[in-house]
Amino acid sequence: MAARRKQLPDTNKPITLKVLAEYLDLSPATVSIVLNNSPVAKSISPETRQRVLDAAKKFEYRPNVHARMLRTRLTNTIGVVVPELSEGYFTGLMLGVEEYLLQAGYLYFTVSHLCHPDLVEEYPDLLISRAVDGLLLINTDLRKRVPLPAVGVSSHISIPGITNLVLDHDRATRLALQHLYDLGHRRIAFMKGQAFSLDSESRWQSINTIAQEIGIDIIPELCIYLEKNSWSPELGYPPVRELLSRTLDFTAIFCFNDTSAIGAIRAIEDVGLSCPRDISVIGFDDILVAEYTNPRLTTVRQPLRKMGTTAAEILVKRIQNPDQPFSDTIWFTPELIVRESTASVPLLKTPHPKPSKRR
Repeated sequence: MAARRKQLPDTNKPITLKVLAEYLDLSPATVSIVLNNSPVAKSISPETRQRVLDAAKKFEYRPNVHARMLRTRLTNTIGVVVPELSEGYFTGLMLGVEEYLLQAGYLYFTVSHLCHPDLVEEYPDLLISRAVDGLLLINTDLRKRVPLPAVGVSSHISIPGITNLVLDHDRATRLALQHLYDLGHRRIAFMKGQAFSLDSESRWQSINTIAQEIGIDIIPELCIYLEKNSWSPELGYPPVRELLSRTLDFTAIFCFNDTSAIGAIRAIEDVGLSCPRDISVIGFDDILVAEYTNPRLTTVRQPLRKMGTTAAEILVKRIQNPDQPFSDTIWFTPELIVRESTASVPLLKTPHPKPSKRR
């Protein structure tokens, strides 16, 4: 039998939780549990839950956010700290972060420090002063303890109690180098990322270890050390042009990321060579545009969207369950995506033409 409803509330006045509960002939606690989608809401019958939701929509009920903040001391707001917000790695991650937080009912503030040490130091404190419930740090080192739940993605944070989401760089490197080795490449140029990119050292160590295991020599004069603070293809263009001006005695480049790989391909083409006919190029990340470059980019895929979704989910769980233990590290498995920018080395490799000065 349906519960008796009292007369309609006065819609000229704000509809409070108490008024809505009286109209539905339910307790304010029951209405609150349903509207806040509390874990115990499943114990309430589907019919009652639907009545509450329908009434809230009908009377345009808006929760008193300030009262909830005073009661729970939570703002349902996340602070996200990133190096930058350009198209590429961070776009892929943020798609996953946004997807989860939208469903969980959380807003977020994003700050980008552009790898300036003072901003890396200041931004977490700034977000905490804005009453965020937790911190999500993407490729950003946390150098001191914070009084909030925190999750890092590719941040390699050593502070106990922080959950780190990390890619298996040994497996990623093995996939890339074994692919090039199987195609006949032996003289390979390697790119090391900038010192401020927190994955640089881990990946470089993997390159040195895995190359030796596979039987590939790392030739010093074919190593490129990125320094420029750039997130466009310009990152890879000048150093590859400089390498090509010194030597053509290599058949492949393993780039630090997809963005630098796109710049590398442009540099190869601009000296009158072709990718992959003359030089194969392999990237890293599998950003959204990698499949649409010319040639389509062979790359090691990081599951960026999944990493973003997982990071947001873990952070929300840590906020809602502060006394529950969580893993310090969660590993993600890379995948090799073979497209058009890598090819076999010809058995009788023809000499490279002299580099042109075309720009």
